[in-house]
Amino acid sequence: MELASIQHPRGVTELALSGRLNMVTAARVREAIHEAIVANSSNIAVDLSHVSFLDSSGLGALVWGFKAARESGGTLRLINPTEQVVLVLELTNMGSTLRAFSSVSEAFPHD
Repeated sequence: MELASIQHPRGVTELALSGRLNMVTAARVREAIHEAIVANSSNIAVDLSHVSFLDSSGLGALVWGFKAARESGGTLRLINPTEQVVLVLELTNMGSTLRAFSSVSEAFPHD
């Protein structure tokens, strides 16, 4: 899995993931979310448009990140999840918690 961190205005960090988000790579995603929060960016946008596979460990990392962001006064939102990711979110009833948007600007609009 590849992971890129992109800073956006107003304290939003985008984490662009590609490949498989599974038990092997979940710890890296949790670490990247933690680093963003420690750097004072508690609003996290996770771009899943190039994630080909999501298992329960990967989902657990996203849920952990959502909780960590909320505890820091922000939130975690998903950007362009693939069909496979959407299917996992639907099967686990996590789609209403881990909300998906088409872009970072839609997920975190400017006031």
